[in-house]
Amino acid sequence: MKKVAQEKADVGIALDGDSDRIGVVDDAGNILFGDTLLILFSREILAKNKNATVIVEVKCSQSLIDEVQKLGGQTAISATGHSIIEERMHKENALLAGEMSGHIYFGDEYYSFDDAIYAGARLLRLLSQSEKKLSQMLVDAPKYFNTPEIRVDCPEEKKQQIVEETKKFFSKKYPKSATVDGIRVVFPDGWALVRKSNTQPKLILRFESKTQQGLERIKSEVLQKLREFEPLRGLKI
Repeated sequence: MKKVAQEKADVGIALDGDSDRIGVVDDAGNILFGDTLLILFSREILAKNKNATVIVEVKCSQSLIDEVQKLGGQTAISATGHSIIEERMHKENALLAGEMSGHIYFGDEYYSFDDAIYAGARLLRLLSQSEKKLSQMLVDAPKYFNTPEIRVDCPEEKKQQIVEETKKFFSKKYPKSATVDGIRVVFPDGWALVRKSNTQPKLILRFESKTQQGLERIKSEVLQKLREFEPLRGLKI
């Protein structure tokens, strides 16, 4: 972020060690997470492939889902995980998929796996074909109030039970909820995610709503339930 500002650059691109995750900073110094990048790539792909499927993981913003549907595409919500998403892409012949963490999978013009160098090249192509700055390209995307991914300490032997009981409680109360990976509780004005980490003794949470007030209400309702479990009694976010 500092280097982009220092160089007055159009974009900053970072890769992780094995180059399967991309991190992007726009010209204004804002971090663009994976679900935001997918909005840009969806616009390009759906312009030439109407009704194409875009696979989104459970943590992705409703903004992405709204945008894909507005463009005439289809969305499928997937559990988090490299192999899970790749398998789902082939099964559904999807042209695009991604995770908030920066894994972006292209079936369009590519081989349906997460290659961050290729994703960076696709982003540069978009920029080269537009007169807009990167910070201007998303001003018309649907706006939501949300939290980042939140990781909460939880004993390894307890996290499965807590997620299952939370899933049972909220799926009965909010039947439109998605349960492909923990539970994405669908409220009338937003959603909340509770899932277990695949790699750490932690729970993964995220909250989103159309308004700041709605975000606080959704967060409060879910945290009230989670605090019923002994390891999370003092949970504060």
